[in-house]
Amino acid sequence: MNLSAQTPDPRLSINQGTIKYADLATALRVTAEAGVGAIGPWREPVAEVGLDTAAKMISDSGLRVSTYCRSGFFTVGDRAAALEDNRRAIEETAVLAAAGAAGSTPVLVLVAGGLPEGSRDLIGARERVRDGIGALAEDARAAGVTLAIEPLHPMFASDRCVVTTLAEALDIADDFDPEVVGVTVDTFHIWWDPQVLDSIARAGRERRIATYQVCDWRTPLPADVLLSRHYPGDGVIDFASLTRAVIDTGYDRDIEVEIFNQDVWDDAPANVVARTIESFRKTVSPHLVAAVDSVG
Repeated sequence: MNLSAQTPDPRLSINQGTIKYADLATALRVTAEAGVGAIGPWREPVAEVGLDTAAKMISDSGLRVSTYCRSGFFTVGDRAAALEDNRRAIEETAVLAAAGAAGSTPVLVLVAGGLPEGSRDLIGARERVRDGIGALAEDARAAGVTLAIEPLHPMFASDRCVVTTLAEALDIADDFDPEVVGVTVDTFHIWWDPQVLDSIARAGRERRIATYQVCDWRTPLPADVLLSRHYPGDGVIDFASLTRAVIDTGYDRDIEVEIFNQDVWDDAPANVVARTIESFRKTVSPHLVAAVDSVG
């Protein structure tokens, strides 16, 4: 079957992390040539070409910007330096979203950071995340950017993200206006949570869902668990219930596929985009239609 012949779902966005080894120019080209309407760029490829050049490239591509990845990391290192880097990321988000096609969203994905070296104070680390976001809230408001807290699977709590459930992310976001601080709903990280559907409904009521990201979970996990994401449909995640729950909140933005997997990264970017289109069409798209029909 010629995967490239499939018409992409209009809601699909390619998170640039899925084609990690593609530079920005290549990522924009293969995404646009495949007929996908949106991309979620990453900071490192943008830095390689410079912000102004990246903005022009995105504008010329005709693609929407769905999110910008990523910033945060409030729990380790020098606090002042971390906040300054986050403020730069907020500025970059605003510039790139403005350069994107109509429907682009100025959403900056935040990863909290893990436990400080030698610390066991998980509660204190989470408060440091809350304080860091509080220090950035007015900068985000002034730039028109939404900070999207991303809870990560608990296996990353020690070294990458002390925020491990959607409910925890919402509790932090509750201190701020929803247009300033929202949450990232990523299937890989939240699929296991017995309270996830209630948390998604709460996020909808509170107008907090800034972005919806999808990929799959499959065991056994590789030695580097960071690289354990798969194409939707290649694992065990129930995209039907999660997607319907998100759509039933009224979420109407792009939906990103974000995959960290060495085999995927080693494949040609155009092949990855083509397979992403097909896997999204089979696993996510039917539930977008079903959710709309069920409330129509």
